[in-house]
Amino acid sequence: MQMEIRAAAIRGIDRLIDDLGGDGTALLAEFGVSPGDLDSEHGLLPTVTAGRILRTATKKLDCPDFGLRLAAYQDMSMLGPLALAVENCDTVGEGLDCASRFLFVHNQGIRLRRERDPEHYAGVGAVEYRMLHPDIPYEPQTIDAGLGLLHRNLVTMSGGYELLGVYLPHPPLTDESVYTDFFGAPVRFDTGRALLRVPTKLFAQPMSTPVDPELRRMVVEYLEAHYTDPRESVTAMVRSAISGALGTVPARIDLVAQWLHMHPRTLQRRLAQEGTSFQAILDDVRKNAAHRLLTRSDMPLSQVASSVELAGQAALTRAARRWFGRTPTQVRRDAGRMSAAARVAQR
Repeated sequence: MQMEIRAAAIRGIDRLIDDLGGDGTALLAEFGVSPGDLDSEHGLLPTVTAGRILRTATKKLDCPDFGLRLAAYQDMSMLGPLALAVENCDTVGEGLDCASRFLFVHNQGIRLRRERDPEHYAGVGAVEYRMLHPDIPYEPQTIDAGLGLLHRNLVTMSGGYELLGVYLPHPPLTDESVYTDFFGAPVRFDTGRALLRVPTKLFAQPMSTPVDPELRRMVVEYLEAHYTDPRESVTAMVRSAISGALGTVPARIDLVAQWLHMHPRTLQRRLAQEGTSFQAILDDVRKNAAHRLLTRSDMPLSQVASSVELAGQAALTRAARRWFGRTPTQVRRDAGRMSAAARVAQR
């Protein structure tokens, strides 16, 4: 299936090209696109075409920070009706969750999600900008533009926030100071991920402008009625939401339903239609998280239990026996033995 994005995703690129001394209309025409297409709320582009346009502009204008410059020309309005839903959420976190749920309307190839801090600092979380389809050619300029716009939108949503750090999956495309000046925070490169490190309190921060819950409800209902995510089931969305929340906020069905802008009974019904339940998904996410922490870290067992939202080490032991047929200590010990054996075999 050919992945598509709304042409509005590169809105402003013609003006940027003109301001840099090029001919924006002519460059877009090379790809069968007109400036009018970018202003339309309905125009679509193949995702690969959008990337080629950015790559071609970067090369012709000899402008290695083109993606960051494009982000500075854009704002949330490029999201069309989704912008109305996001802007009228009560908190920044709810706005991000709403954007994550419906971003496929704007771009089928990316997803936003709240994550744990990759540096494991208390009170710190992350917002990841994730490419979903490995068959789409990787375009560093597209990542720079997308993460740059995410940062600008968070500033708008919050009225200004403390950005603690930036991760980019590629080497710097220009002098590193250009990135730190743009983001106003330290930037790490070649991390394999694109994300913003932020205080977790940002997610509970109210939107910077007055919100209209009724307008949000109407827009969400419109998006639900007219668009279907071609990539993910409700089960996958719930799994993603629980994975991001586990150990940070309570992974309860009422909260997850709120993040997905559904009534809890609607969410239960949709999961039942897909042959599963909220509790089954939560248990599986806990199992996978516990196994990862037991086999890939030295975290104390009491902390492992807390991280997967189990009530103490005894509860972790009972769960581990059910999941793995062994105690947590045995799981960790067996993983250590296998790792040691693998190192010996490689000598």
